[in-house]
Amino acid sequence: MATPSLKDMCRSRTLKVGHFVVEFATPGIGHILKGAGCDFVLFDTEHSGFGHETIKSALRYFEAADLPAIVRVPSKEYHHIARAADMGAEGIMLPMVSDAIEARAILDCMKYVPEGRRGVALGVAHDRYRQGPVLEKLAALNDRIAFFAQIETVAGVENCEEMAAIDGVDCLWVGHFDLSCAMGIPGQFDHPDFLEAVARVARACERHGKACGRLVPDVAQGVDYWNKGYDMICYAGDVWVLQAGVRAGVDGIRDGVGTAGKAEAAKAGKKSKKAGKAKKAKA
Repeated sequence: MATPSLKDMCRSRTLKVGHFVVEFATPGIGHILKGAGCDFVLFDTEHSGFGHETIKSALRYFEAADLPAIVRVPSKEYHHIARAADMGAEGIMLPMVSDAIEARAILDCMKYVPEGRRGVALGVAHDRYRQGPVLEKLAALNDRIAFFAQIETVAGVENCEEMAAIDGVDCLWVGHFDLSCAMGIPGQFDHPDFLEAVARVARACERHGKACGRLVPDVAQGVDYWNKGYDMICYAGDVWVLQAGVRAGVDGIRDGVGTAGKAEAAKAGKKSKKAGKAKKAKA
């Protein structure tokens, strides 16, 4: 069965689960995540420091694994948006989208004529270096690329309804840390105002048939946000999953050694001290 495109995923309100890549752009990363059961990957270039060459290589790794990739670009500048699209990003995520004017300007950078003003380059990475009729290609590429608008500001929450109504906005994605900071309640994700804000975004997505997403740090929050109306759940990030897994193993070994191990170490220490004293006495 062919893997659904990101556009198709956004048109469905079924559960889609992915993973956040912020550190490990290795050749096997696509197959590793695909083998783990991911439906998509969110590849970060806002905070990661990944350069253009790394993005382009990583997108080939995801293509090889048939794993749809969203690239979060660092700004709303045309060259960040269009270049990620040209390199083959199936989805583009933009941080801090606050109103319909910004959303339409972003779409203008993502889409070819007649839907936008993106500069045309065909037969390159984004169409897998294939030839074909120009008009058909432009239409197909316009239909393929998906726009994920991050709601991370108070204005974004206030204007989420009108943004969800725009044809071409495929998903509203809550950036929980930045949103909590913008609301003056940093990290207080159980605050009533924060919970109302994320509920408001979910309602807007439901009314307009758009996907609703966010990053979650653990399974419990993933299930909780599914129940809150969020259907694109990005489970944790590569750095934190690796660190947590290693920590669990390290702590487990130390705990497993337990009292017996500590007693043995203490006993060895005492023997060493006695031996030291005996040497001093002989001297």
